[in-house]
Amino acid sequence: MKYLLCFCLFAVLLASSTCQSKGCSSKKNTVVAADTVPKPAKINQYAFAYAVPHDVQVKAYFNFMDTFVQRFDSLVAYDLDPYLIAQTNHWLIDSFVETDYDHRKSRGEFVFDQKQLVVLRKGDTLFIPNDTFAAQIRAKQTKTWLDINIPEFRMRIVEGSDTLFSFPVRVGQNRRRHLDVIDRIEDLRTKTGTGEIVRVNRYPSWIDPVTRKKYKDTGRDDGQRTKLPQIPWLEPSLDGLFWGQMIHPTTNIGTLGKTFSNGCIGTSEADAWRVFFYAPVGTKVVVRNDRQIVRRTGDTIWLPEVYPREKYKLRK
Repeated sequence: MKYLLCFCLFAVLLASSTCQSKGCSSKKNTVVAADTVPKPAKINQYAFAYAVPHDVQVKAYFNFMDTFVQRFDSLVAYDLDPYLIAQTNHWLIDSFVETDYDHRKSRGEFVFDQKQLVVLRKGDTLFIPNDTFAAQIRAKQTKTWLDINIPEFRMRIVEGSDTLFSFPVRVGQNRRRHLDVIDRIEDLRTKTGTGEIVRVNRYPSWIDPVTRKKYKDTGRDDGQRTKLPQIPWLEPSLDGLFWGQMIHPTTNIGTLGKTFSNGCIGTSEADAWRVFFYAPVGTKVVVRNDRQIVRRTGDTIWLPEVYPREKYKLRK
């Protein structure tokens, strides 16, 4: 929604927990019904293979996966979690990427409610990694981090020094503005610093911080109105501070590459899903303001200043 401002400190109402720790189940006490136990996998890097018993829509995925993890955690020696399952089955991430409204629109398909789309189909196979493969995935996760450079309007998902994904983002506006939701004038510029993901909200609410209006649908760049997507929002801390500037999707890709938000870092819907699956709580985040960059050709260039002081505005 092109004019939905997203000051994210108060835009997200409640965080949804993920079953990342073993506080949700005990390996000793977990009982798995015989008819739900996955079959031993024939491929060396997998311990088990599980046939999905029914279609799973976007809106039901988190409940399905939480149940899946809780049910089968006792079958392996390590701590099973949804991120590990997704990284083992990369096609699952691709299924969510393909729910992107604009991806579907480019193929001539109009989607009114993305939450109704099926991301797991009956008979699909989910593999559970063996101990060795799980350890390899964990090692990669510990080296994965998010790099956001404001003058480039770009985010990168990086593993060590290797860029896995690079895509455009939008950042905060160069001004101060009164936000009714917190009843004060707020600096909307995206803050820089180094920190980590501290919260993942799997069921976010979209609220206009200027008017406090809660949105249930959105206007798209093509003039259509649709339901809002159910894509998790991520909250980072930076240098130990909580600015409330979330990492989340925008339903208007025309705003990418611009200073448009109330401080949040906005991505396309497809890229927001990638960020979610690659950046669980604890993932390192770097937000920087580096104007000098080196192109692939080796040329060094200077990018324009995104927040020039002479254009800093106060609007009530």
